[in-house]
This record gives sequence, structure tokens and C-alpha cells, in this order.
Amino acid sequence: MLCTSCRTRTAVTADGRCTFCSGTRPAPPDGLMAAGAVPPGESAGRLESPVGLSKAVVVLLCAVIAADLFAVAAGLNMRSLLAGGLDDGFLAVRLDEADRADRLYYFAGSAQVLTLLATAVVFIIWFCRVRQNAEIFDASAHTMRPGWAVGGWFVPFGNLWLPYRVAAGVWTTGVQTLGDPGGRTVSRAPLNLWWASWVCWTLFGRFASGRYSSAVLPREIADAATLVVASDVLGVVAAVLALLFVRRLTRMQGERAALGSTPISAQMARGGRHLA
Repeated sequence: MLCTSCRTRTAVTADGRCTFCSGTRPAPPDGLMAAGAVPPGESAGRLESPVGLSKAVVVLLCAVIAADLFAVAAGLNMRSLLAGGLDDGFLAVRLDEADRADRLYYFAGSAQVLTLLATAVVFIIWFCRVRQNAEIFDASAHTMRPGWAVGGWFVPFGNLWLPYRVAAGVWTTGVQTLGDPGGRTVSRAPLNLWWASWVCWTLFGRFASGRYSSAVLPREIADAATLVVASDVLGVVAAVLALLFVRRLTRMQGERAALGSTPISAQMARGGRHLA
């Protein structure tokens, strides 16, 4: 059962509140500070605005979308050429047409790689920024340490889940600003849809690329090209959802920053105001 006040931690009291909101959290031993606590007169850390980085990520994601759409057009052109040139299992197309389609396909693939790499670098920098801010907002809301905001992307197979856990903690600290003691919550749909689409695109893209690389016969190549086109369409969807996620989370952190670095649960325990 979640706390009826902050809606983020487990309720432990009879009235349905967590130790933070009820003020019953025991003091840490030997005078150590609890995670997320801020001593009087000191700062929990310096908040860094993610707005500039988010704008850069949005621009680059638009470039990714454009490159993917270019690749879809090039893939459809390639598939049309291959399918239309089949004659009893043999490929009969003009050499200049085949060369033009192949060059177009190559340029589209190169554009995809370049825009994707640039976006990945800036996105991870933005991701680290919002994770660091979230640590200042409420360190106790996270299950992953800040370093995983980078490392999680480079763990084989683990990168299909670890960055989501980091993002979930960051999302929680942003949601706290929009909740109220009555239990209003903010949907995780932007977070979940972004991550689900990214995982689907990653797995399906690897499958489609493998099929295309191993295709030998003209019919096999044409069928594999269809899979690659479908993967590129899925990439467009994933990029659009990533764009919406970045904009939403950045706006949430801006609203959270307006309340200062003290955890929302501590503010509520002291009777502090919060955003509706």
C-alpha cells in the first residue's frame, strides 16, 4: 500500500502514511544524515537546468525522425525495384537503376547512424543532468545510483531494463510536485510508452538487420527489405515518444525546482505547501 500523502513510499502507520510524511522516521545512527536530508544552512547540491540540453535533444530527435523517414523511402524504393524485377526467381533490373537505389539506401543508412549517435550522446548527458537533479530533490526515491544513468546503457542485455529503473526514480521525484495529500497521481504513460517503443525498436531492428545481412536470393532480399522498412517506421514512433518524454520530464523538473531542494515528503510533514 502506498502512502496516502506522497503516493511514492510504502505506508507504515495506522493512518496510511510513510515514515517521512508521518515524521516517525528514526534518526540515523552516529549522527549520520539520512539520504536526501539537508542540514540547516547547507545546500543539498546545486541544481542544473536541463532545459538547454532538452532543446538540443529535441532538435536531434527531429533529425533522427527525418533520417528514418528518408530510410523508409529508400527502403520502399529498393523493395519495389527488387520485387518488380523478379522474373521466375531471377532478378532482371537495369544496372543504373540498381546502382541508384543502392546508393540511396547507403546514404539513408549513413544518415541514420550519424543522427542516432549524436542524439545518443546528448540524450545521455541530459539524462545524467535530470538524474543529478532528482538526487537533490529526494535521494531516497531512487533504486539505482546516479552513475547508472550512464553505465546502464552499456550493460549487455541489462540496457533493456536498467536505464528504465533510473528514469523511473527521476520520474517519481517530478511526480511528487504534482501530487496532493488526497492522492492525485500523474500517469507514467510518457515514460512507459517511450521505454516500450525503444525496446521494441532495438530488438526488432536487430532481427531485421540480421535477416537483411543474411539474405542471398532476390526474394529473400526483398522480404528482408520489408522488415527493415518496418523497423524504420518503428524507429520513427520511438523517436516521437522519446521527444514527448524528454519535454514532459524537463517541464516536471522545472516545476519541482520551484519548490527548492527539500524533499516533498519533508515539506508535507512540516505542513509546507505543494503544487496541485
